[in-house]
Amino acid sequence: MEPIEHHSYLDAVGLYCPEPVMLLHVEMRKIKADQVLKVEATDPSTRRDIAKFCQFLGHELIKEIENEGHFFYWIKKKKK
Repeated sequence: MEPIEHHSYLDAVGLYCPEPVMLLHVEMRKIKADQVLKVEATDPSTRRDIAKFCQFLGHELIKEIENEGHFFYWIKKKKK
């Protein structure tokens, strides 16, 4: 897996819907516009939920990878 630069990391491993998205919302508030948050989760529903979260709020889902039951997302915070 090629590394992608990120400014913050959210560990949602072992958490189930709706916790990963709730924590994601909190973390996105902490970072600045144009910064990237990396999320690691194990709940397969995050594939749908995180994409919808980004679409609804205008953040950019840069990349999404699944590796051995772990889902990785890189999300760029929208400009204000």
